[in-house]
Amino acid sequence: MMRVLIVHNQLWAHYKSKLFHEIDRAIQWADPADELLVAQIALYEASRKVMQNDDTITYDYPYQVLFERSLDQVSFRERREALFRIFNEYQPDVLNITGYFDWAQVLLMFYARRKGVKVVISSESSSVDHNRSGWKETIKKVIVGRANAFFCFGKTSAEYLESLGVVKSAIKVRNAAVIDEQVIRQRYDDAKKELGNNANAVSKKFVYVGRLAPEKNLNTLMLAFAQTLKKTGSDWQLLFVGGGPEKDNLEQLAADSGIAGKVIFAGGFPWYQVPGWLAQSDVLVLPSKSEPWGLVVNEAMVCGLPVIVSETCGCADDLVRDGVNGFTFDHMQQADLEKHLTWFVQNPDRIAGMGQESLKLIAPFASGPVAAQMAEAYRELAAKRWEA
Repeated sequence: MMRVLIVHNQLWAHYKSKLFHEIDRAIQWADPADELLVAQIALYEASRKVMQNDDTITYDYPYQVLFERSLDQVSFRERREALFRIFNEYQPDVLNITGYFDWAQVLLMFYARRKGVKVVISSESSSVDHNRSGWKETIKKVIVGRANAFFCFGKTSAEYLESLGVVKSAIKVRNAAVIDEQVIRQRYDDAKKELGNNANAVSKKFVYVGRLAPEKNLNTLMLAFAQTLKKTGSDWQLLFVGGGPEKDNLEQLAADSGIAGKVIFAGGFPWYQVPGWLAQSDVLVLPSKSEPWGLVVNEAMVCGLPVIVSETCGCADDLVRDGVNGFTFDHMQQADLEKHLTWFVQNPDRIAGMGQESLKLIAPFASGPVAAQMAEAYRELAAKRWEA
């Protein structure tokens, strides 16, 4: 019998819950005697407390919440003691930790290896999402050197691990950036049906979904959109779905640029309501200065939308093919973004076809098949432990 323990930071992370649900199904399908347990350190991160409202959809998988409060309120000592306790109680064959930023999890990994337990590290980091320093990279090399296998969000995170000395064969999953594609697509289709014939009468829209924060590079998007309207005289609109500290500044920038009537601030919504806004939109834009991945791109592509994504988003290499399903651009080059916005304004007949290409490119990131890859990796590692 195989026993797998996954350590995760917070219960209210809906796409992770979807993945855990699918992993549990895959494990049980292969052998009902095998077991999975997800140790959720806390309920939520303080900055994402709103995720507690995501109770319209539930996921069924075995888990235990270690602390019934915010992750930010759990000390290092509490995390370490709780993780060691559940590890010793559960006695797993395979331990899967979330990255290498939490020293409590790193210490647990070293302890597990001394016990002969196989270790998987799930990694979302890439070489472009943060500034790197030599001593930190050295520490990371030591940490990843003790793991047996790795699950990566995509190409950039896999390449980053390889730069730290991880051999390619140890990276068992290279497409772990999954969403609940079934819920997203169903809600998108439902919203499209509600719009009905009125959809054709509505102006076409570029849409941004996420926090209105400085690192999202939204000033550049606003200015590029203003220039696009000036050059083309089109009636396209720019829709912001999300809230954050930059809202007032962006509203003022829209007014100063003379495009206030073309910019819509919808406010913030839980993830399962976002498809309703995507249904009113035509092209997603993610202009961030840096993103480990950018799951909103997955969401848009599952809905059949073309995308414009900055090169420093982790998903760009995996999900965007220039001229096929959208475009990538240098986030520091406003003119680059203007060019792509203008292209869609001048080629509206290409939107549907590019959206179909998005559906093809996002297919390998379906949660079920990805979870099955992970379950198989757990089985291989457990078998090696038993053979040792």
